[in-house]
Amino acid sequence: MSFSQKWETHKQNKTGRRWLGLALALLLATGAFFSGLQLGQAKADNMISVKNQTASLLGSFFGFSASDKAGVAKKHEADMTEFWEVWNLLDKKFARATSGDKLTPEEKIQGAIEGLVKAYKDPYTVYFPPAEAEEFDENISGNFSGVGMEVGMRDGVVTVIAPLPDTPAEKAGVLPGDVIVKIDDQSTEGMSLDEAVKLIRGEKGTKVVLQVYRKGETEFIDIPIIRDNIDIPTVKTEQVDDVFIISLYSFNAVAENKVREAFKEYLNSGAKKLIFDLRGNPGGFLQGAVGIASYFLPAGKVVVKESFSDSSKDQVLRSRGNRIGNFNPKNTVVLIDGGSASASEILAGALQDHKAATLIGTKSFGKGSVQELVELEDGSSLKVTIARWLTPNGTSISKTGLTPDIIINRTPQQRLAGEDPQKEAAIRFLHGEKVESETLEDKLNKTSGE
Repeated sequence: MSFSQKWETHKQNKTGRRWLGLALALLLATGAFFSGLQLGQAKADNMISVKNQTASLLGSFFGFSASDKAGVAKKHEADMTEFWEVWNLLDKKFARATSGDKLTPEEKIQGAIEGLVKAYKDPYTVYFPPAEAEEFDENISGNFSGVGMEVGMRDGVVTVIAPLPDTPAEKAGVLPGDVIVKIDDQSTEGMSLDEAVKLIRGEKGTKVVLQVYRKGETEFIDIPIIRDNIDIPTVKTEQVDDVFIISLYSFNAVAENKVREAFKEYLNSGAKKLIFDLRGNPGGFLQGAVGIASYFLPAGKVVVKESFSDSSKDQVLRSRGNRIGNFNPKNTVVLIDGGSASASEILAGALQDHKAATLIGTKSFGKGSVQELVELEDGSSLKVTIARWLTPNGTSISKTGLTPDIIINRTPQQRLAGEDPQKEAAIRFLHGEKVESETLEDKLNKTSGE
């Protein structure tokens, strides 16, 4: 069943609350993938079952008496006096440009909720007013076109996680780590992730111009991109001597099956060594990461831990034990970089902690959180971070990301020229050569061409 079909089935059976582990906002392509996307009914170890609940936040402001409001404030240990004072002052004193500028009570409440949500300073916790909530639903059903890249927030700025292979973004020269400064002459300063996604996405055949800051460059770079429908790749295989290479580009609905087919090819190839390439992979289904980890790890080994604010809800997801070989740090390499996020980090972290592989490349992006999408009474919705992912050894994936066992840099110039020192280093390592981690000085020398 395709992603769109699964989503349609899910929408028909939804009960008002949906569990999403979002990879990073929305994939800017014809499909949207979410790290740990959990659809439908509760499933064994990797799904939390909840009853249908209707959010009553709006009810706390409309139709309540003064004593009711005081009761709500007391319940939440918050004094709402100042809120209502500001509400009344704005009503009395705000000078409107035109009579049409008058806000409805509903619009005021929506603005107040947006401010409350932003106070948490989490780029993945977002409030969607009714119209935006409906658009969000349409977007995650996959019925849109775009440029074929994933973006996230890093240090408060909109940053490219990774362009997907053979997409308009990659062909135009967008690189992982590019900071998006402007979108069609509109500054991204103070812009939310979802606002940026909305501006970048558009109809097939239309143009969007991204102005980016790129490390090592002295000036901003303008990158024009023609939007298109995106065929999202999943797996590619190749063989170099006795080294078999599996490149996984996304943890979509078919990733686990595609990787299983690639492993069959690997077993039939006669190769004794494996490179599993997760560079530029922004994540996808959490179940896919657990299933693929099961090809590497014995049954029962921890793949990832989900840490909730309520520790009684903590989850431990384990390998299913579908291991197809004896993988270890001498015969297996996992490649990661700053474009490896979410489900990619879960898989790489599990293999690193269980000593099933050697990690080579650069630090991963650091997106390790789970979001829940809650539908509110008025048609709006709240996407809220409810849990954090930890590696088997308890390392938080969020913000810091994973550090490779061997750091090998790849400069923007090398990417654009098609040079791949990370893959070359992995092949040398698997052939028994000693490969040392590079220092910051090595990276600067590469960038300067020395």
